Amino acid sequence: MSACLDGYHSPGSSTLQELNNIANRIRINSILSTTKAKSGHPTSSSSCAEILSVLFFRVMKYKVDVPKDPSADRFVMSKGHACPALYAAWVETGHLSEKDLMTLREMNSLYEGHPTPKIDFIDVATGSLGQGLGMAAGMAYIGKYVDKSNYRVYCLLGDGEMAEGSVWEAFAFASHYKLDNLVAIIDVNRLGQSDPTSLGHNTDVYRKRAEAFGWNGIEVDGHSVSDLNKTFYVAEKCKGMPTCMIAKTFKGKNMDGQEDLMGFHGKPVSAAATDSMIARIRELIKDSGVSLTPSPPVDDTQPTNISNIKLSSPPDYKLGDKLATRAAYGKALSKIGKNCDRVYSLDGDMKNSTFAQDYKKAYPDRFIECFIAEQNMVGAAIGMACRDRAVVFVSTFAAFLCRAYDHIRMGAVCETNINFFGSHCGISIGADGPSQMALEDLAMFRAVESSTVFYPSDPVSLERSVELCANTKGICYMRGARTATPVVYTADTKFEIGVAQVLRQTNADKVTVIGGGVTLAEALTAADILKGEGIGITVIDLFTVKPVDKATVVRCAQATGGRLITVEDHYPEGGIGSAVAEAISDVTGIKQVRMAVRGLPYSGAPTELLAAFEIDAQAIVRAVKAMIQ
Repeated sequence: MSACLDGYHSPGSSTLQELNNIANRIRINSILSTTKAKSGHPTSSSSCAEILSVLFFRVMKYKVDVPKDPSADRFVMSKGHACPALYAAWVETGHLSEKDLMTLREMNSLYEGHPTPKIDFIDVATGSLGQGLGMAAGMAYIGKYVDKSNYRVYCLLGDGEMAEGSVWEAFAFASHYKLDNLVAIIDVNRLGQSDPTSLGHNTDVYRKRAEAFGWNGIEVDGHSVSDLNKTFYVAEKCKGMPTCMIAKTFKGKNMDGQEDLMGFHGKPVSAAATDSMIARIRELIKDSGVSLTPSPPVDDTQPTNISNIKLSSPPDYKLGDKLATRAAYGKALSKIGKNCDRVYSLDGDMKNSTFAQDYKKAYPDRFIECFIAEQNMVGAAIGMACRDRAVVFVSTFAAFLCRAYDHIRMGAVCETNINFFGSHCGISIGADGPSQMALEDLAMFRAVESSTVFYPSDPVSLERSVELCANTKGICYMRGARTATPVVYTADTKFEIGVAQVLRQTNADKVTVIGGGVTLAEALTAADILKGEGIGITVIDLFTVKPVDKATVVRCAQATGGRLITVEDHYPEGGIGSAVAEAISDVTGIKQVRMAVRGLPYSGAPTELLAAFEIDAQAIVRAVKAMIQ
């Protein structure tokens, strides 16, 4: 490391003393706030106190009064349970008062048990371990390749979460894209929640693993402010690869009777022991004669405008032609990308199936291949969208998004704005079999707080869904099909969130049928068959499964004598049928029959599978006739 220290100027003894003072005050406030709350993680906070002290007062460049300035360095506390230390660090900056800190974990306090963006200095929510580094990598990608700015990204991880596979997905991503503006710091305090970690204090193993993933790995004493200063300097000078600092620390450092001992994870110090413990820590605080303040950032990040994004041209498809909705996805992305250079597409090595490859061909510098690492793909997307730096679309097979569900769930806690396209939904994909068939995806995304769930049924509605997603806050999901379905909408059809489309309706209709995607096409075929037999049905395309257009559903169902059928290429739990049932649960006089995929599917031709699981046109015909008998 000595060769990398050329030009390094060591802080003076007064500065080093004050950094130690700050670290110990962080410990004191972590203890006080968790003791008052009667819950929290003071020992985990204590192990990272020196790391935060050096980061916040010697390394990171930011404005205390504008913590989310676009040009400021970013910090991600991946070990979110240690947030008392992070909050205490902001007390040291003067941005947060001790009074507010002491509301930790209280009802209606911003300072919850794990950090969330409700707080003005938090970009992403953490606490579900193993996710912070992926988010940080997304921020670093934006900084290096999009903003092309000087800001750097720092991520503090616990050694326990290094067992998570998603961490190593992030390691691979950051190395592949040479994110030399990213620094990961592993707080190796040896002790997990219920047992010591698998590697304990074997910091050399962490270093070798980081190096094997293409990182600059450096071991450091995590309680030496002098060594930490040197190591952060080396990290800043390292080019062409990210840096991983492996900091050997002790859980409960300077906490008398708890340092480096099992049994204290997630436990506040008892009120009886608090005064004596804090008194001993105060003895370590000496007058330094200096006051430290953070350095301001280089103001080199340009403002962005990601509002009112439109398709550059209307959908151009011929009524009656058949095309899979997935085939329109890349085309739609390209159209909004033409009008906004902040649209980014992330894909998990499925771009030739999701048709995200069309966007890559049009705008190769705005396409990011994430390979088969769906968890990191979602984490990186969340990081990229922070501070409104990009409009992010994520695509892969709908079934594979299940693997990243915890990251998606945490995306909602992050209050992120990202968009998902899941292709190859349902049994209609055919011979690939059940491992590839997304039959839970609507339920999964509907359960995400504040999500919007689109189910476009033809390429026109798919393009309009992409346009709507680009302008909608929160998490958006679009369900895409592999099977070709007929074009049923003209280019000038208006689509709105929460507004269904009524495609067939007469005053004499006997039953209302609601479908989506392939089952909408089957419903339309069923309507033609039944019309030939003198039976009319109203056919509704729900368009958004969340929110549901309750008014249209109720009006149409009541007009057909309260007879309602929902049919979907999805399991019965949580899909179209569930969404409609929930919407009309307070309306009397409507009888709903729910047609869905019941049982574990298997390989077969799409038409064979739709018939076998009774969601094809003939099954709809039988259901209608049974309902009106």
